Amino acid sequence: MSTPTEKLVAEGVSIWLDDLSRERITTGNLTELISTRNVSGVTTNPTIFQGAIGGGGHAYAEQITALANAGASVDDAIFAATTDDVRDAADIFRPVYDATGGVDGRVSIEVSPDLAHDTDGTIAQAKELWAKVGRPNVHIKIPATKAGLPAITATLAEGISVNVTLIFSLERYSEVIEAFLVGIEQAQANGHDISTIHSVASFFVSRVDTEVDKRLVAIGTDEATALKSLAGVANARLAYELFEKEFATDRAKALTDAGAHVQRPLWASTGVKDPSLPDTLYVTELVAPGTVNTMPEKTLEATFDHGSIAGDAVTGTYEAAHEVFARLAAVGVDFDDVTQVLEDEGVDKFIASWHDLQATVKTALEGAVEAAR
Repeated sequence: MSTPTEKLVAEGVSIWLDDLSRERITTGNLTELISTRNVSGVTTNPTIFQGAIGGGGHAYAEQITALANAGASVDDAIFAATTDDVRDAADIFRPVYDATGGVDGRVSIEVSPDLAHDTDGTIAQAKELWAKVGRPNVHIKIPATKAGLPAITATLAEGISVNVTLIFSLERYSEVIEAFLVGIEQAQANGHDISTIHSVASFFVSRVDTEVDKRLVAIGTDEATALKSLAGVANARLAYELFEKEFATDRAKALTDAGAHVQRPLWASTGVKDPSLPDTLYVTELVAPGTVNTMPEKTLEATFDHGSIAGDAVTGTYEAAHEVFARLAAVGVDFDDVTQVLEDEGVDKFIASWHDLQATVKTALEGAVEAAR
């Protein structure tokens, strides 16, 4: 009997773990998840690293002490610790990368959230992270803010693989696809081997339901409450419809014929936040070929344990998904406002986590210096 995670992979879904820590690397946990849970990649973000370094300080103590003795700044110390983790994880995933022709076996590392509205700063740090990690199976994560869009293009044009994060709306996703296509066209013009460049577009799911459901409860009518917990999945399904349409164009086909890869949709924020919902909802309802689902470990284990994988759950659902949004508009939900709020909150949350991480590392560096006296 196949496990649910094996069935997911058979349906064309890549399973990536939405977590990374040095402990996962050194204990063999990451290797175990590859072999037993079909995990084929890892995504990180500032919140994940803040939890890893803040909550698992002992794993980083030796490196922090060495950095303190060398007079490293807080940001330099964070840069060193996180890129080391990503490099080591990339080495663990290298066999997966080789076996899949570079499609999977990917580890993502994010530019500083403080750069979310700084195009030039994002481009510079993307190049710096790529060079520092020094592994081909890395994705540099860039947020899909207005300032992030030209940075995505410029980074791809340098031959660097990109994970576009914090996508909430179809309008912004359309702009992300355009940024990707221009970036690959520029990479080709710059003489890069475009067959080596990969990208995913991280479309957030559960956060959409959280924000929309809050508004539906406030509206309070029967028509409104009947729409609870439908927006996140519907929004993602319409993103897949857009993906199919945009990568079937002559322009996209010309690039893929020349060796380029499509930019795969990635379902992010797939941990279910409403306890009344099935804990595998954002996995089982978003099964579609050529997608990635990046899961927190709790969601991964729930999927492995009791996920019901019944084939493609997305193709053919578009009419019903459009109807959900027509009904949301009819009851008074301003979805454009929803997605702008979510983007702003997403950036702000990552900035807050980044600043918490800076404070944690600052304290650790100061403690190491004090202990050496």
